[in-house]
Amino acid sequence: MNIYLIAIAVLPVIILAIAVYRQDKYEKEPIGKLIKAFIFGALSILPAALLESFLVMFTPNIPVVSGVYTGYVVAGASEELCKLLLLTLAIWRSKEFDEYLDGIVYSCFVALGFACFENLSYVFGQASFTDAMVTGSVRAVLSVPGHFLFGVMMGYYFALAKFDPERRGKYFLLAFVVPMLLHGTFDSLLMIPESMEMGSETVAVVLFIVLIWFDIKMWKWGTRRVNHLQDLTKQQNCDRAHPFKGFKWDF
Repeated sequence: MNIYLIAIAVLPVIILAIAVYRQDKYEKEPIGKLIKAFIFGALSILPAALLESFLVMFTPNIPVVSGVYTGYVVAGASEELCKLLLLTLAIWRSKEFDEYLDGIVYSCFVALGFACFENLSYVFGQASFTDAMVTGSVRAVLSVPGHFLFGVMMGYYFALAKFDPERRGKYFLLAFVVPMLLHGTFDSLLMIPESMEMGSETVAVVLFIVLIWFDIKMWKWGTRRVNHLQDLTKQQNCDRAHPFKGFKWDF
């Protein structure tokens, strides 16, 4: 029984990890560094949980508002901040972080480490095997890909911060703000119905449809950013292979 629960919690993480690893077409990152990023991502859930337990004490007792607060502040801000901090500690100064796309690869491994630990806690925290399988199935389709996509967005701006020193502060801020807003929107669409006393069933159905649309949009946004960094990485490798390309000798 536990094997099935572990599989449903971990398999979507493995699939997405392989998918992002395969996107790194020019210089594959060392497995050891990826494992380190994954472990740091799993560790980031600890400070995030402490921060969430503090912020939840200030949740307003107002329908809808409490759902938005929980989505954006308690979950979105806490988790994305801690993931960004652990991502920075894990690879910012690493010599292996030498291509634009590396930012997305490492960020996604941090995000998947977080998602894996969180998934296991949710699945094994259910009262019955059936509840655990249902929870794992839903999270495999929504929550784990959600964390993955937040990681794509964080890694995109994280890479721009690395290779554009003049605008480093701006991109570092965006590496937190953009995934936080996406995470907050994602969670709020699920939490608003829970904060309502009447009519929550109808609202839940409507917001779930909106969530599916939002999830599809995130995949499109994420794909465009991966493609953009792949183009920049290709240019980096061309510049390294032909360091004098475009140079004119002046005699």
